[in-house]
Amino acid sequence: MEAVLWQVLAGTRGGPNRARILRALEERPRNAHQLSEDLELSYKTVRHHLDVLQDNDVVTSSGEQYGEVYLPSERARATWDIVERIITELEGVES
Repeated sequence: MEAVLWQVLAGTRGGPNRARILRALEERPRNAHQLSEDLELSYKTVRHHLDVLQDNDVVTSSGEQYGEVYLPSERARATWDIVERIITELEGVES
């Protein structure tokens, strides 16, 4: 899982936005529209990043397609120390 987390959060241009989404979902589960508003990203951008995160088993969803709520997967929660380390390193690079 560590390699997957590094790839999706730090290995691509979209990684920082995926890290922001994941951190927001750790605070509380949200749907794509709520994430879009809270993070000031376009809905289309949020949906793309959620798809990448879900395809890599970093987030999971609950509910119907419209209004589907996302939250970190059990695999991501089990390795949350790695998630935090990656995000902290990303924040250091952005400064």
